[in-house]
Amino acid sequence: MNAARHGWWSGLAGVTIFGFTLPATRLAVGSLDPMLVGLGRAVVAAIPAATLLILTRQPRPRPDQWKRLFIVVSGVLVGFPVLIAWAMQRVDASHGGVVLGILPLATACAAFFRAAESPSPRFWIWSGAGSATVLAFALSEAGGKATPADAALLAAVACAAIAYAEGGRLSRELGGWQVMCWTLVLGFPLLIGPTAFLAFRHGLHATPAAWAGFAWLALGSSFLGMFAWYHGLALGGVAKVGQLQLLQPFFTFLFAMVFLGERFGWQPIACAALVAAFIALGRSETHGVTPKRPSQSPDSEPVSRSKQSSQASSPSRPSG
Repeated sequence: MNAARHGWWSGLAGVTIFGFTLPATRLAVGSLDPMLVGLGRAVVAAIPAATLLILTRQPRPRPDQWKRLFIVVSGVLVGFPVLIAWAMQRVDASHGGVVLGILPLATACAAFFRAAESPSPRFWIWSGAGSATVLAFALSEAGGKATPADAALLAAVACAAIAYAEGGRLSRELGGWQVMCWTLVLGFPLLIGPTAFLAFRHGLHATPAAWAGFAWLALGSSFLGMFAWYHGLALGGVAKVGQLQLLQPFFTFLFAMVFLGERFGWQPIACAALVAAFIALGRSETHGVTPKRPSQSPDSEPVSRSKQSSQASSPSRPSG
């Protein structure tokens, strides 16, 4: 199996794992506190992440890179998981899957702003169409009124998009899965205290299904899924493997039916398909966009760091 095909399958594995995130969250919050679920999953995932970094002898990030990693921690370890855990107590996983389907567009927009790029007007048209489709679906499901759960899901999208954009920039210096592991390691001392407090306050009495959902979030979504996803991007390329993210809502629908028994009509599937089409069209309009070249600063040292990292680990950093 060549590298490109291996990268495609690795990326598909990552997207499949991510597709179970919302159903697993809904299982976990059935009898566990949503804040405990949102923060505790990263605390548990930090253990295998630290082990992997030690075994592969990864060089530590520089002080300026630690500061940027904190942005990733705030988005993907705090904001996103806590907000979706809270929302999954109030809406079905299939509903959340449609709203989160806009995440690739939001990530692209955040990356453009962060990299000072100038996307074409057509890109913004397709982005606006995708956003309007998701908002229209959310409003129609709630009888024409915006709900707090939808607001939480949209806020989760914003948190993840900003963190993904910053993590993507850091991956050019540290490597893809290395960014994921260092993010978990940095988040551990910040989250262990609140997690212990929440566990003491709310207790750890939960159903087996809730613990199974939590275990998947910690070891699957927060660790194995990220590893497979970044590894796939590195081998297959961001442009090709990244398109697999359009399949994530449909995996969420499937898992919601199988594990939660959710029943829904054609509207969520049609909406997700429409949003995926808008995202694909929007991405096709970004190929001609050229980012402004930033001035050289101590913040960027990709050559020496990447060489040092590649000598200590497998070649698994995104290629774009």
